[in-house]
Amino acid sequence: MSNQTIANRYAVALFQLAKEKHQLKKVNEELQVVKDVVQANPDFLKFISHPKITKQQKQDFIKKSFASLNETTLNTFLLLIESNRMGILVPMIDQFKSLVYDAEDMAEALVYSAQPLSDKEQNEIAKSFAKQVKKSKLEVINIVDSKLIGGVKIRIGDRIYDGTIKAQLDRLERQLVAGTR
Repeated sequence: MSNQTIANRYAVALFQLAKEKHQLKKVNEELQVVKDVVQANPDFLKFISHPKITKQQKQDFIKKSFASLNETTLNTFLLLIESNRMGILVPMIDQFKSLVYDAEDMAEALVYSAQPLSDKEQNEIAKSFAKQVKKSKLEVINIVDSKLIGGVKIRIGDRIYDGTIKAQLDRLERQLVAGTR
């Protein structure tokens, strides 16, 4: 069985438990914080996966490191350690987030821009593109890319809306090369 399949199973189980306890939002927020910590500290997964460190030591480390997590989230990590599955942590977190977004009829929009967008601009993008992707709400994550001359590029799931000046110039170049206007 692939790691992604296993991660999906753990995510679904955690999703059902969190939903039953009315903790979807809290668990999702905590998981995103943990994901940020794991990605910012690559040695974390090396340590937690090291075969010479006992499961009890790993569990104690998790309990101390993430003492502020609620019981549902913390027990999930302890279960992953117990079953030697910490390698699926990030894919499981991503799948959990996807399940929460589907349940709440929302999606994540990565918005690339040359300058940081104001809250008003982010809200306008969220309202406009939520209709296009048939979701009730979009969570806008603004990523500043200094390589962009201007405009925005929006990625929602597997869809990309490219309204950057660079994309417009590239289209114009292709048209000129092809001999059409």
